Amino acid sequence: MRSRTAIWFECRIRYEKTMEDGMQKKVTENYVVDALSFSEAEERIIEEMSSYVSGEFDVADIKIAPYGEVFFADSDTADKWYKAKLAFITLDEKTQKEKRSTVNYLINAGSLNGAVKNIDEVMSQSMIDYIIVSVNETTLMDVFEYKKKEKNDKPEYEQQ
Repeated sequence: MRSRTAIWFECRIRYEKTMEDGMQKKVTENYVVDALSFSEAEERIIEEMSSYVSGEFDVADIKIAPYGEVFFADSDTADKWYKAKLAFITLDEKTQKEKRSTVNYLINAGSLNGAVKNIDEVMSQSMIDYIIVSVNETTLMDVFEYKKKEKNDKPEYEQQ
């Protein structure tokens, strides 16, 4: 369980990518990181992408992501990210009327059906009634969750 209250940020990265045919093409890719501020989000996405992108890249945009929570999957086939909108149904004790509130989630899955299954698995652990309003595939390439560095963690180049 994390003790820090982080915010999810969507980051857009622009760089020259070598395509399968060997040609260089300028691409823009979307990623998500959790951070405490815009400046930490920029620092984290630069750190994460430095190991994936050879050459220069630009952080073209950073914005607060609209996700209440991110559900990660352990499966190797879970290579896509889905945005799910859930409506929670509560009963107003004074008026006895149903009240709906919506929350967006980011779901890691290999397919649309897998995303719905993952939602149901996570939500089955709660007692609250919910309705899946929508599930849509996103253009996100990956999500980088904050991991606290151990005291003895050294950069790879120093681990020899």
